[in-house]
Amino acid sequence: MADPNQLLSPSIISKNTLAILENNLVAAGKVNRQFENQFNKIGATITVRMPNRFVVKDGPSLQIQNIVEPSTALTISYQKHVDFQFSQSELLLTIEEFSDRYLKPAAVKLANQIDMDVLGVYDSFYNLVGNPGTIPNSFASLKAVGKRMDKMAVPQDGRTLILGVDANWEIAEALSSNNYVRSVAEPAFKGYLASIANLEIYEDQNAPQHTVGAYSGGSPVVSTGAQTGSSLVTSGWPHGVTGLLNVGDVFTVTGVHSVNPANLQANSDLAEFVVTAVANSDSSGNATIDISPSIVALDSGSAYATVDVSPLENAPITVMGAASTTYEQNLGFSRDAIGLVCVPIELPQGVDFAARQTWKGISLAIVRQFDINSYVMPCRIDTLYGVAPFYPELGVRLSN
Repeated sequence: MADPNQLLSPSIISKNTLAILENNLVAAGKVNRQFENQFNKIGATITVRMPNRFVVKDGPSLQIQNIVEPSTALTISYQKHVDFQFSQSELLLTIEEFSDRYLKPAAVKLANQIDMDVLGVYDSFYNLVGNPGTIPNSFASLKAVGKRMDKMAVPQDGRTLILGVDANWEIAEALSSNNYVRSVAEPAFKGYLASIANLEIYEDQNAPQHTVGAYSGGSPVVSTGAQTGSSLVTSGWPHGVTGLLNVGDVFTVTGVHSVNPANLQANSDLAEFVVTAVANSDSSGNATIDISPSIVALDSGSAYATVDVSPLENAPITVMGAASTTYEQNLGFSRDAIGLVCVPIELPQGVDFAARQTWKGISLAIVRQFDINSYVMPCRIDTLYGVAPFYPELGVRLSN
């Protein structure tokens, strides 16, 4: 035990807990965390402006283009905490003993929760590769992620791939006979597997699960041609189905191909659209589906074109994955695909024990107070943060 006169202080405990929490982050350690100083409380929201895009014009004539100023919002919506109690005598433990008994279990739980919330924005990613129902088990799966990223002009630097447990071990076995590269900078990072196919690969048991909507049956098609925008009017679905398509479902439309946002050239891949609100079919099998990205055809001349052509009338629709089936979603992304903001939580006054620490963009607070009703000293460790997809086009889902 420590010297009886050397009690563990709130500052020592909070610093140690924060270090453990940071070391246990996986996905949350690889995303954009640059806006922390613009928030101060739960419910606060900022608008994050996206870069403008332009089209290169030809000839000497001035051709002014409209400034669109695309943006997204990030709200501090999560206050997560772990609650327990310890006595004054337990403050006489060494920090190592106290850490093993209290801090590590609490920090690991908080880290897992933050990772789950970061990965929970997967349902905004509309690029999807792999075969739903088949666990990725070869270099070909990594190639598919990297190839899609290249076609969608995702920056080459800072690409990360988060694998669930099954996919991680299947791919690890497939690569075991190869001399793949282990990063010098990150070998001790939790869950690190390898650097290969221009991807830093990590395992995270918090890889999200996605359940496809109950669309089974019917022959869905586009109802009318030349549709544009963020919704699509369709027909041919099974009649009167609630939860026909779930948020995060991905589908393609025959004859509609994606566009490289950098050079505005059509790709050979069919464009993929993600459902942004639960879609239901009416009694005739019609459904209007909210989608991302919006349908913007190349012939519009827009710098924000997403498809080569608008869907034709009666163009068939193909949903990725079987109806009412759950698939694990492994996620490839570059840093700016997802934003995480963790802000310092306000400390209460007049309590027995309180401290707050911020390190590497992660902040937490520890507070203890005497409960006169039960004659105990409950303690809580809190972290306050928000998560949002900044650039969904910079992410790729690799389905199990």
